This record gives sequence, structure tokens and C-alpha cells, in this order.
Amino acid sequence: MSDPRTEELAQRLATVRGELDAAVARAGRAPGDVELLVVTKFFPAADVARLIELGEREFGESREPEASRKIAELGELVDSSGAVFDMIGIVQTKKAKTVARWARSVHSVDRDKLVDQLATAAQAALHEQLRTEPLGVFCQVSLDGDPTRGGVIEAELPELAQRVVAAPSLRLAGLMVIAPTHGEVREWMATTARIREGFLREHPDATALSAGMSGDMAIAVEYGSTCVRVGTAIMGSRPILSQ
Repeated sequence: MSDPRTEELAQRLATVRGELDAAVARAGRAPGDVELLVVTKFFPAADVARLIELGEREFGESREPEASRKIAELGELVDSSGAVFDMIGIVQTKKAKTVARWARSVHSVDRDKLVDQLATAAQAALHEQLRTEPLGVFCQVSLDGDPTRGGVIEAELPELAQRVVAAPSLRLAGLMVIAPTHGEVREWMATTARIREGFLREHPDATALSAGMSGDMAIAVEYGSTCVRVGTAIMGSRPILSQ
């Protein structure tokens, strides 16, 4: 019989997946059209192992070296299960080398220097056979120009995206947004959809949109999100001590 924590995660996961499926249906989109990225930052490797046992394969981390330690602790389970990890938090340029070794994609790319560092790091990881394909890159867009949450302003997005495209070791995946805490979420997501429409005219293959978290997932899906990042609704309250 599974332990109480596994049962708790299973119940929370079922609730979120049900809500996501309902949001996808209301938006008139195909089942499975939106990826659920389970945000496991601050939680132990044992919880990731439980989620893998429950069938999850896509995870989001936002701190380095916590992510590296966690993946190392999971060991062979990562490879045997096909689990993947995305970096969704702000990346310091000095951490680019390590992040490029474990991340499928980085959702928080918002400056030229970081693009260059990730490109160099991903190229080295490919050469050392630490990864088998280019590092996915989401250009994070700031919807209100507030630098504290990260993101490039709309006017600077074309230049940043082109810099990613020019790097052979990177793959432009799409856009990422975090809805500001002020204003209406629906208006921020409508702005996102407008920016994305223009972006796709220039980069038609970069179709991914990482948008929506525990509190605004359904609205994000309505406005075209292809990946929702959900932590608290699945994992519960953040533990007092992180590893």
C-alpha cells in the first residue's frame, strides 16, 4: 500500500489534471494539448520519485544547485522513466554551465549575455555527450516592464529571439510569461496572446507558450498556453527547510 505522502500527491494531482482537462475542453482544444509541468522546487527527490511512480514525467525546477543535487539523487530512475526537468527560474550566468547539463529547456531567458552563456554551455554538454539535443529556450516576456520578475520587454523580444536562433546548440521553443500580480489576469493573458501572434509570424516553429500557474491556469489555457507550471496545488505548502 502506498504511503500517506504518495496518496496525498495522487489526490492533488488528480484534482489538477481534472481542472486542466476541463479548461482544455472549454477552450475547444484537443485533449493533451497542454503540458502539465509539475514544479518541484524546494521539495525533496523522494517526492519526485513518488510523482514518477504516479506517472508524471515533466518537472520544473528553479534553483541551482538544488536541481542538480535532486537529479543526481534520483539517479537511474530519471533515465529509466524518461523524466525531464525544465529550468523555470531566473538563471545566473555563472550557473549556465550546470543548467545546460540537466535542463530540457530554460523558460526564463531574458538577456543576451544569458543566451550566449547557455549556447556555450549547451555546446560543451553536447560535445561531452551530457545531452543529445539542443537546449530548448523560452524567451521570457515582461508584460508590465517590472524587472524584478525577469523578462524582456516586447520591443526587445525580436533581437533576443534572433540571438537564440543564431546559436546552433539552442532551440527556440517559444515564449514564457508570468502574469503580474496587479491588474486582471485575463487582460495580461490577452496581451500575451497578441505578442505571441506577432512572434509566431517571425518564428512559426516556436509554438510553445509557457503560461499559467496554480492560480491562473484555466485562463492561460484559454489564451493559448501549451505548458502550465503548477507547484503549490500539487505539492502543497512549501516545506520550512529546503534541501
